[in-house]
Amino acid sequence: MMLIDPHIHMTSRTTDDYEALQKSGVVAIIEPAFWLGQPRTEIGSFKDYFNSLIGWERFRASQFGIKHYCTIGLNSKEANNEPLADEVMEILPMFLCKEGVVGIGEIGYDDMTAAEDKYFRIQLEMARKMNLVVQIHTPHRDKKAGTIRSMEVCMEHGISPSMVIVDHNNEETVKDVLDRGFWAAFTIYPSTKMGNERMVEIVKQYGSKNIMINSAADWGKSDPLAVPKTAALMLEKGLTQEDVRLVCYQNALTSFGQSGQFNEKDWLAVEVDQREKFSGNSVLRGGQAPRIDGASNIIV
Repeated sequence: MMLIDPHIHMTSRTTDDYEALQKSGVVAIIEPAFWLGQPRTEIGSFKDYFNSLIGWERFRASQFGIKHYCTIGLNSKEANNEPLADEVMEILPMFLCKEGVVGIGEIGYDDMTAAEDKYFRIQLEMARKMNLVVQIHTPHRDKKAGTIRSMEVCMEHGISPSMVIVDHNNEETVKDVLDRGFWAAFTIYPSTKMGNERMVEIVKQYGSKNIMINSAADWGKSDPLAVPKTAALMLEKGLTQEDVRLVCYQNALTSFGQSGQFNEKDWLAVEVDQREKFSGNSVLRGGQAPRIDGASNIIV
């Protein structure tokens, strides 16, 4: 079964993780722009980061047989530095039209400040005018209120719920999201947010329509194989293959496919040639034999 991880921060991961993802059935990933763990202080750092998402990281994934896409946006935490946020708003449209960018994200609220609301709305207007999918980060604190507020603001800006993926859901938010017609995404983290056992129960209760899962897999304690592990558990617990296909593949393809840049044909015939380089750089190191045309392993 082919799998998609529609929210995974591979900038934080190693090439070993790419190999493990590909061997586990993951054929495509989406990497949202996000908070790096400490504040960026200059606009150049945003430019370089956005360029890495559409450049080096896209190349690195291809070297392991995975198609890499991204969403670009100003994350909610950094929206509170208003002078810098204004500069990011100026460069953002330039990146939103780049190849491989399948939406604007992850954007939304963190502490529900006035600044976060301001830049959330600005980016929603960009999404509306450019007909882009929106990927929303819901707050870690007071999550239900923040999730409902996020959806209300999207509706205020005339954005169809079908164009919005509301992420980091849990048991207290899922019904509100589904009832309003939005896509409900769940981040599977070890011991927090949403465990895979809990995720199985959610699918049993609410079904597989408009629900998808991801790993996030950022610089904190996280698991890049959360999607294949949860898919396996869903089957083990009696859910159907069709349920698993929808939650772990098709719903991500349908929602982000509205961008026009996220197409199944892109990963059905992937060729790998690790002799290739990006800006003179290879994923290999001295003495490593390249994987070529879908060979199963790298020989060291």
